[in-house]
Amino acid sequence: MNSIALFEGKRIILGVCGSIAAYKAVDLASKLTQAGALVDTVMTEAAQRFVTPLSFQAVTGRPVYSDMWRADADGGLPNHIAHIGLAEAADLLLVCPATANTLAKLAHGLADDLLSVTALAVDCPLALAPAMDGAMYESPALQGNLEILLGRGAQLIEPEAGRFASGLVGTGRLPETSVLIGRLRRIIGADGELAGHKLVVTAGGTREALDPVRFISNRSTGKQGYAIAQAAIDAGAEVVLISATGYLAPPVGATMVAVDSAQSMLEAVLENISDSSALVMAAAVADYRPQAVSEQKIKKSQADLSLPLVRAPDILMAVKAQRGQTGYPMIVVGFAAESENLVENARGKLQGKGLDLLVANDITAADAGFAADTNRVVVLDMDGGMQAIDLRSKADIGAYIVERIGGLLN
Repeated sequence: MNSIALFEGKRIILGVCGSIAAYKAVDLASKLTQAGALVDTVMTEAAQRFVTPLSFQAVTGRPVYSDMWRADADGGLPNHIAHIGLAEAADLLLVCPATANTLAKLAHGLADDLLSVTALAVDCPLALAPAMDGAMYESPALQGNLEILLGRGAQLIEPEAGRFASGLVGTGRLPETSVLIGRLRRIIGADGELAGHKLVVTAGGTREALDPVRFISNRSTGKQGYAIAQAAIDAGAEVVLISATGYLAPPVGATMVAVDSAQSMLEAVLENISDSSALVMAAAVADYRPQAVSEQKIKKSQADLSLPLVRAPDILMAVKAQRGQTGYPMIVVGFAAESENLVENARGKLQGKGLDLLVANDITAADAGFAADTNRVVVLDMDGGMQAIDLRSKADIGAYIVERIGGLLN
């Protein structure tokens, strides 16, 4: 996993309880550390029956704490009040996996082990990721304890439905690491610069049908749009992601709207921007579509095939018209993929379509643009400003665009 700006330098206490899902917590600790977080692991006695403290120490490079009665390097504390230091320095306490026993302790303020004592001392967000077998998660007692904790402001990472180690099927499985990371990004970024704002982001290349099998499309993969959506979530925004691509995993927390053609994307955009703070049109929308769509598969027995094309809907022009009437979205960001006269063509689009920002990239570059994980762009603004950004990851480009949107909104 690459470094994630949101996690850089964040101090996370990872509380690990006695569950077979504890092995997933090792992978989570590893990924959080790779993302830039400082992970201090606190294990219950039961947790050590499933995984060893050495596993967490190996992946985090930091001591693992398990015994509040010993002041030594073997699972104990550096001194008798170190749990207070851990608690005061923490940006987040994540209990993962959280067992029914530990949830009951936390709900009722019990403090008989290092994890429950630390939980009482923290002054940071508390996130809970329950994992348990059978019908335990749905029991009235467990749900009552969760209700108490959520009422105090704890954040719940819901378990998933599936097969348990016992062979039973139900709700109680700990989500995979990618989902846990996504939920943590949402929790940590909740008070970010764009908290309270709604962003609509489009991504991917639209498809214009020829017949039930074939379509006209382009080389866009949607990677840049998805990166912008993730950056907006990290900044605390409510995100609607209108996507014409189906193979990318959507950012956790985004409201997904699946589309295919330019017309369906137009309808989705107009439906979702009426109360939005910003629209980012990162999708590569078809300029033309077939004049007619064959109801049956076109056979190649025809000697020649003629495909009359007509203009596809211009989504940004439709947005410009609606914005003129309603004032929403407050900010509109467009993209321009050009093969020549990059700045000249981009500036014409910026002005003609009434955009606040225009992100232009040269599609002839082999290491940037379509399909690549990196991009090289020029960002133009309505005041005549121009910022060239050399080759960077699409995540970094997404974060920069979101930062510019935040500056315009705030």
